Amino acid sequence: MTDRMEILNERFFAVDPATLFDAFADPEKLKHWWGPHGFTNTIGTFDFRPGGLWQITMTASNGTDFANRSTFQEIVPGRRIVFLHHEPMHVFTMEMDFLPEDGGTWLRWRMLFEATEENLQLQKFIAAANEQNFDRLENLLELAGAH
Repeated sequence: MTDRMEILNERFFAVDPATLFDAFADPEKLKHWWGPHGFTNTIGTFDFRPGGLWQITMTASNGTDFANRSTFQEIVPGRRIVFLHHEPMHVFTMEMDFLPEDGGTWLRWRMLFEATEENLQLQKFIAAANEQNFDRLENLLELAGAH
């Protein structure tokens, strides 16, 4: 589709799908790795069910707060999470797939945006920020001894 912009990030994690899924499904774990390097998080609402609201405030290293609001659309335990991100700036759909493979799990993030000029300009930044998210998730899993 020409009116949609896709950003796809994938990484292999040396843990089973349930462990990887739980790193998102458990807000106590999620708050430690969500967002690019330098961000801290406060999770206000985390109603982890289809139709449920997720509110997270991401705080940049300079102290700037970014209040994010999303709605969960699909949850298949250990396999898939889909949510619609409403604000602050970019409306997008995030599809997270947990794909088992020998020795671990592939995590595939597919973000779908409207192909606006602003979103197209941010595409490389967002793809790089997603890789930082994966780095932080990998660190959390290593600290938890889940490798």
